[in-house]
Amino acid sequence: MATVKLPVAIVITFVWIGFVCAISFMESWIKFRAPNVTLSVGLGIGRIVFKALNRVEILLSVIIFVNLLLSGEQLLTLHNLAFFIPLLIVLMQASWLLPALDTRAELRMQNAVLPPSNLHFYYIGTEVLKVACLFIFGISLFK
Repeated sequence: MATVKLPVAIVITFVWIGFVCAISFMESWIKFRAPNVTLSVGLGIGRIVFKALNRVEILLSVIIFVNLLLSGEQLLTLHNLAFFIPLLIVLMQASWLLPALDTRAELRMQNAVLPPSNLHFYYIGTEVLKVACLFIFGISLFK
């Protein structure tokens, strides 16, 4: 029979996956389909929601990190790499990607004409990588 190690980390990992999937892969584009939601209103909502998501992700990653520290097991292992990659992604999103997207959204809400940008593709790519790594990490916690 399989044993479970770090049950807090397991639960928090899958809660984190749920947050990212619900917001990044569903809410982000569905809000624009709602009646009377203009581009400006949708962008304003998105800025608030993604800032909140990022803060929640930082909190969840801290909980997992502390749980890993308290487990008494070696921190730098191959299966923990699947946690550290999403942690680095969240920090990169908080320090660079979200502020850059926020600036573009603010300019767009002021009706500025902006050159094309790959920032949204970077965000989507990092979200896919984050969820894949978190899933691998969560599964690896079952032994």
